[in-house]
Amino acid sequence: MKTLYSIQYLRAVAALAVVLFHAAERSGGHFQIGAAGVDVFFVISGFIMWTISERRPVTPWRFLFDRLQRIAPSYWIVTAIMIAGAVAGLFPNMKLTTGHILGSMIFIPERSPSNGMIWPVLVQGWTLNYEMFFYAIFGAALLLSRRIRLFSIASVFAAFVIAGVIFSPQSPLLLTYTRPIILEFVVGILLAELWLSGTIPKAGLGLALIVAALSGFAAIQLLHLEFNELNCGPLAMALVLGTVSLERSGKLPDIPPLTYLGNASYSIYLWHTLAISVVMKLMAHTELPSDVATFICLVSGVLLGICAYELVEKPLRNLLKNLSWQRSRPSPA
Repeated sequence: MKTLYSIQYLRAVAALAVVLFHAAERSGGHFQIGAAGVDVFFVISGFIMWTISERRPVTPWRFLFDRLQRIAPSYWIVTAIMIAGAVAGLFPNMKLTTGHILGSMIFIPERSPSNGMIWPVLVQGWTLNYEMFFYAIFGAALLLSRRIRLFSIASVFAAFVIAGVIFSPQSPLLLTYTRPIILEFVVGILLAELWLSGTIPKAGLGLALIVAALSGFAAIQLLHLEFNELNCGPLAMALVLGTVSLERSGKLPDIPPLTYLGNASYSIYLWHTLAISVVMKLMAHTELPSDVATFICLVSGVLLGICAYELVEKPLRNLLKNLSWQRSRPSPA
């Protein structure tokens, strides 16, 4: 499938926003709006999955296997490092239980014994619980004809959200999967359908959508407005729609560094908190201004993510791809 540079740029920006959010949080600053990178990621995920499934039809099992192979190995490695660090006493505030570790590894939401939040061992892995839920529903929908596939996915997700409003479940599993944030995947699918049908807005409107989205994010940050998916979801939708509109109109400049960071965004997202934790421990007895500490944490998190992309994610992906090809290759007989 042809690379969509608009999507790669957005992946890069979303990952950097999340890193900056965590860097500022740990160093005493404030950049809450950076967490909205997750909303952008969810819209992008719906967009990519729908586009790929249209251009490269695949069976449900193959789809799920490919997604698990893409997502799980790096996540398991970082989670294992976190567990080892906790056992070694490097993370004194982290408490471990067998149930929480198991839930983290198999993408089942569990409350953390450390603080009661519905977080896995690797905190930012909470978003992967949503991703896997989306993949499961999307994979099942591949059994349906294309004519009713989008409607079916949207109906299932809407039903979960409505059930959450009516019943207000408290179990970690149901509380997670009935949040309105899951509708951002559906929004991404709808945008992909617009892209595939050629009904994307023109460049002028696309630029206006980008400006509106960025202005909305800035307003939430500067005016301390309520931060949730009901505010950030529509802004993420506008940002994605506006950016792909620029690409369709041929108005998107070529920015190789952003393309590279987009490719590395998953590793940056997974690994950056390890770098931030180490840097903050090293700077614990210094008197650096919070802005300087935030910048150092940001750079360290991105650099560790890039190293992990080159040394872990890419080699693992190639290895698993080769093994998968060997298994699927017809016998010489």
